[in-house]
Amino acid sequence: MAVLITAAVVVPLTAAAARPQIPAPAPADLAPVTAATLEKTYAANRANAALAARMAAAHGDRHRAAADEGFASPSRTLLAFDGRGQGRATEVFGDLAHADRVAILIPGSDTSLDTYARFRAGAAALYERLEGEPGAPGESGRDSASGMGQALGTGRESGTDRASGMGRASSAGRASGMGRASGAGREPGAGRASGARTAVVAWLGYTTPGTVSATVITPARADEAAPELREFLRGLRTLTGPDAHVSLLCHSYGTVVCGRAAPGLDVSDLVLLGSPGTGVDTVAGLRTRARVWAARGADDWVADVPHVSVDLFGTTVGLGADPMSASFGAHVFAAGAGGHSDYFRPGSAALANIARIVLGETSEVTDA
Repeated sequence: MAVLITAAVVVPLTAAAARPQIPAPAPADLAPVTAATLEKTYAANRANAALAARMAAAHGDRHRAAADEGFASPSRTLLAFDGRGQGRATEVFGDLAHADRVAILIPGSDTSLDTYARFRAGAAALYERLEGEPGAPGESGRDSASGMGQALGTGRESGTDRASGMGRASSAGRASGMGRASGAGREPGAGRASGARTAVVAWLGYTTPGTVSATVITPARADEAAPELREFLRGLRTLTGPDAHVSLLCHSYGTVVCGRAAPGLDVSDLVLLGSPGTGVDTVAGLRTRARVWAARGADDWVADVPHVSVDLFGTTVGLGADPMSASFGAHVFAAGAGGHSDYFRPGSAALANIARIVLGETSEVTDA
């Protein structure tokens, strides 16, 4: 193991540089978003995505062009879009400004504009579940499948670092914005007996590491991402207000990001899904008032990741304690038989329990 770790740190990884740089415009130049500027923000980000698609197509990258075209669809409500390099985007499902319960998804490795559709599917599946679509919580705890596909899978890595998010002007070269999403095509809150208004945010606001890379076994990318996430959450509160319950749903390497950002965050629940570690040994080390949850599917390969953290040549290697362990101190809940990419799969035990946490139905969450 020591030899493998040393090789990962010392030997340069060239795969990430193998793909040519894809040209794209700078993010739309936007003022800090307000309720009055939401539609302008959405239109500007869609227009920026359309321009990115044309530039990618001219460059000969059909895959990226197709991905960018998806973001440019009139049905998309984007808080932010940056088509440069690996790319960043933030998208909302539901009426964020009036939501009582907000879930924010933080992705793990190999999530980029090229693989965003998988990440988006997870956010959409959760929103459907919260909104009382087939298989929603409250139906005697039953799980039934809906039409959404498998979520939070991995893909290839590409490109360079660019910021996206929300809460500050784009004079620093970042797109920002927030509000409601129209992608579901219905009134937010319709069809749910509880009456709670919900929103889901898919936050691809950092440059994720490649699954097969040196960076994925160190907290370096998480250290870079944590300030971005904290800023996004501060901006979020300017529209949701202080009484909205915010749940942070962190997957894979995203749990490292959440661990780094956790101290003092104004969130109700912190959910760690398929975590390789958070960089701390216990819940107390996260320095958060939020309830901390953890889950791992029975077929998730991350169970085989060594939970160590050592200093090697001045670099921290490994991501620390297993959040599923009793000594860590998280509330461990059932995730069923799924694998690493199945936590938001429609009809799964994991999705059912995640929805219950978001809705505050914590007594209904089933133990592992």
